[in-house]
Amino acid sequence: MLPLVRGDISLDALKNAGILPLRDDGERLTVALAAPESFPAAQVLAASMGREASWEYHRREDMERLLGRLYDLRGAIGDDTLSALEGIDDDDGILREDVQSDSVDVPVIRLVNGLIREALKLRATDIHLEPFEDEVLVRFRVDGVLHDRLRLPRNLQAPLTSRVKVMARMDIAERLAPQDGRIGVTVGGRAVDIRVSSIPVQHGERIALRLFDRNTGLLGLEELGMDGPSREAMTELVRNPHGLILFTGPTGSGKTTTLYAILRMLARPEVNIITVEDPIEYDLEGVGQIQVNEKAGVTFPSALRSILRQDPDIVMIGEMRDFETARIGVQASLTGHLVLSTLHTNDSISATVRLIEMGIEPYLAVGSLLGAVAQRLVRTVCPDCAEEGKPSPLFKAGGVERVFRGKGCDSCLGTGFKGRAGLYEQFIPDEELKEMVAGGASAARIRAAAREKGFRTLWDLGLDALGRGQTSPEELLRVVSPGEFGASGEEL
Repeated sequence: MLPLVRGDISLDALKNAGILPLRDDGERLTVALAAPESFPAAQVLAASMGREASWEYHRREDMERLLGRLYDLRGAIGDDTLSALEGIDDDDGILREDVQSDSVDVPVIRLVNGLIREALKLRATDIHLEPFEDEVLVRFRVDGVLHDRLRLPRNLQAPLTSRVKVMARMDIAERLAPQDGRIGVTVGGRAVDIRVSSIPVQHGERIALRLFDRNTGLLGLEELGMDGPSREAMTELVRNPHGLILFTGPTGSGKTTTLYAILRMLARPEVNIITVEDPIEYDLEGVGQIQVNEKAGVTFPSALRSILRQDPDIVMIGEMRDFETARIGVQASLTGHLVLSTLHTNDSISATVRLIEMGIEPYLAVGSLLGAVAQRLVRTVCPDCAEEGKPSPLFKAGGVERVFRGKGCDSCLGTGFKGRAGLYEQFIPDEELKEMVAGGASAARIRAAAREKGFRTLWDLGLDALGRGQTSPEELLRVVSPGEFGASGEEL
């Protein structure tokens, strides 16, 4: 877990009291204690925040480790920074000059820079700045899961938001409409792109920052955490000279990362690769990348029509959002181009059915489709604190003999997880399965027939990862529902 910290709470006072705030749901503050006699201090802290108090027992060494993490955060931001910001008023007239300054001595600039540094240190992919009635909540997304990280006084909402918007070249005077922007920074020698989104909410503007580390963001297929058979099947699939390959999964499941890894592998001097994306997340060497810009008339369909006049060998479509995009993509795949794209469905087989539901003629859908890949990202158990346990009946039924969980340590920031790995469900239909798709068979019937031919579902792949000790039972159930694939849910 990541400990929670407020800008107005003394860490020395927490250390002396033997308590640490862990979670705050708006009504109840959960506090870590090393000894029962510290509970009165937890009650005082909760009461000062208008909350009820609850507690969890933690070993003293774990408390010291968590407290050290809070000192690290304060070190990244600086107590002097927080102190200097305490007196700022939302309507202070000097704020515009402060947030637009280039000086690192300005407190609000130190605060934003410190948050970005801390997020990168923790391997966070996103920073959320969320204003509420009496505070600003800062959350980091680490390994796909959001963690409350810092609570700041409400008066910091305006300067914090304005500083981020200045960095992203957004309009700081516009507070009633959503905006998007980008920031390019260098932190500790690392070039980082940051995509920024702001939306108006009840108590101000909510800001989301997506972090892209240019040094580590572009991975190869061998670095995606695939098992050997999955990687070999994927490599063989994308080596086809023409046809359609679909990648599916929820937002944040790593589809774009997989597509970029494939394009990097396929990029050669003799191959012409063009993409149309919204947005372009990384620059790919040797690849022509087109950014969708609806205001300028550059949509997925219009860009695709232009791409096909550029003599491409490989076309990547960021997302098949509508019938026209799907129609052009399917037609391109039938006329000598390899087309890669994404769809939002839960599994690979549903992606083929979805094409037909979008209006593509069944014979065209099955004639163009080489395969569909559904993927999920699971957090991997920290190898430094993994502990073996017994599987529940649900997992025993799947052939899992032992499971592992991380208890939390310095290496994994106390979460029990370190990094993520992919589960890749690959549906590569033969003629019999294509006939079932074209004939309107349900996804469940197609899946049953495919499993008889060796097809492995996300649940099957997840059980393999569980048996290898790669992930935990709770994490697998967080990202894959066993009921979707014929298994029944039971208690862990």
